Amino acid sequence: MRAGQVGGARHEGGDPATYEGGGTAAHEGGDPAPYRRVDVADLVRTRTHHPEAIAEAAARRPRRPLVDDGGRLMIVAADHPARGALAVGDRKFAMANRADLLERLCTALSRPGVDGVLATADILDDLLLLGALDHKVVLGSMNRGGLAGASFELDDRFTGHRPQDIERLGFDAGKLLLRIDYDDPGSLRTLESTARVIDEMAQRQLPVFVEPFLCRRREDGTLRNDLSAEAVTKSIAIASGLGGSSAYTWLKVPVTENPDDMARVMETSTLPAVLLGGDVGEDQEGAYEKWRGALQLPTVQGLVVGRSLLYPADGDVTAAVDTAVGLL
Repeated sequence: MRAGQVGGARHEGGDPATYEGGGTAAHEGGDPAPYRRVDVADLVRTRTHHPEAIAEAAARRPRRPLVDDGGRLMIVAADHPARGALAVGDRKFAMANRADLLERLCTALSRPGVDGVLATADILDDLLLLGALDHKVVLGSMNRGGLAGASFELDDRFTGHRPQDIERLGFDAGKLLLRIDYDDPGSLRTLESTARVIDEMAQRQLPVFVEPFLCRRREDGTLRNDLSAEAVTKSIAIASGLGGSSAYTWLKVPVTENPDDMARVMETSTLPAVLLGGDVGEDQEGAYEKWRGALQLPTVQGLVVGRSLLYPADGDVTAAVDTAVGLL
């Protein structure tokens, strides 16, 4: 085995797919970051000659409970690219370099206190081959059909993981996005399909994280999520009542525009919840402060954060992740 190797799937030549230590990865903007370098050639070779290695890696992956003895969750999210949402701040294609994204994810997942990852099948398959998901919580992203900026964005079809895929691969939970615009009939179709997926997950005793928003279109046609206390309260009430059972439903919620409203908003449901991150731009410290207060509420069990930790303004993924973990 080579130095820095992380266990992975066997490929032609006998060695596992690996990522190597000691290098730096250039990311958008030109600044180096001290990430372990993913061996893309190994991943491609494995995918080409041994596609079955992904299922084999999933079958032998050591698992852990969704929530451990600490009772808190720290999940890194990376399901944005499948909607064509590649931007971070003013960097339009920050998430378009897959090797760079994988390097950032491997760095984040290696940090103490990080419980797992939320991603689509293509990214999770790569992480399985890299051995980066051992003893981690794995959330499969389920509905990715509402492409960013599309006229059908709110008719959010389930084009990602199905309940049977999550069960087959031994993943720990699923996640879905539920955006509701009272003026767009696509929202009704999404509501109905969301309810049926919640039913299917409950039948399998698999948790599903529902991320609800009330939203509306601006004059230029782009969608805006409403983060007012009233809107977030309504979205939580709607999401909590979907399906024939809420036994396995979790909520994934934003911090409201006024963080002081969160205590009242989170009284809307007894379902366990995690806070989402979103694109916080340059105000990383402001985001930490918002999360810190909301994490004290009784239903809030942790964080699911992506771009603001993987692509922090100062480029230091390790520091951003460790700071977020410290909030828990």
